Amino acid sequence: MKNKLEQQTEDLLLRQYDRYYRLAYSYTHSTQDALDIVQESAYRAIKHCHLVRNDAYLGTWIYRIVIHTSLEFLRKQKREMPMAQPEEPTEAAGISQEESEQMHRQWELQEELERLTEKERTVLTLRYFEDCTLEEIAQITGENLNTVKARLYRSLKKLRLGMEQM
Repeated sequence: MKNKLEQQTEDLLLRQYDRYYRLAYSYTHSTQDALDIVQESAYRAIKHCHLVRNDAYLGTWIYRIVIHTSLEFLRKQKREMPMAQPEEPTEAAGISQEESEQMHRQWELQEELERLTEKERTVLTLRYFEDCTLEEIAQITGENLNTVKARLYRSLKKLRLGMEQM
């Protein structure tokens, strides 16, 4: 029989599944690996939900599990995540010059994101792709709020410098 916290955990996992998947995918760049990570994270969350002292932090606690599971997966794989270099889009393929330039900017941004450390990439991903507040990021990462702020601004500066050099 499920207790109240287990039921809350399951409900939250179901409601926020897409967000957890996107977060895992941002680390692995693989649909199958991201699905495996979310499944493993859900298992761990349900198994250990009794450890959460305040159910108000259940959401950030699950984010933390997904991040740790993703990083653990990458360490186990011990592989470089190669950036697939797509073929040059051409107007003959039905892609306009503007669309082609936008695709190149996205690839360049992805390359620059890959150059950041895991912690820097985590803060940027949570802030700009998951719309988490700085306070939520501090809770998820277990860092001091000022540390999160400094890491975010330092990461943005690195990104900006890298993009300017391209």
